Amino acid sequence: AADDLVQKGQLNPEEASNVINNLLNQVKAEQSNFESYVQRQVRNVLQDLGVPRQSEMDELRGRLDRLERQVRNLENQVYRR
Repeated sequence: AADDLVQKGQLNPEEASNVINNLLNQVKAEQSNFESYVQRQVRNVLQDLGVPRQSEMDELRGRLDRLERQVRNLENQVYRR
């Protein structure tokens, strides 16, 4: 479209380049905003469904590991008696 306007003499090449660059910058900004919006929406849906976050899963794994160690230690104490 910009090339057509340049060929018709309605824009000079520098103006056409500026228009295209401005348009590309707006598209990139909107894309970033859209990606952030989609991420927030997905996070909200997962939260509404009760799906735990990765940090919550990591915390539970750590707690489970500690409990398993405690059980093993208690079992070892009982068997040593």
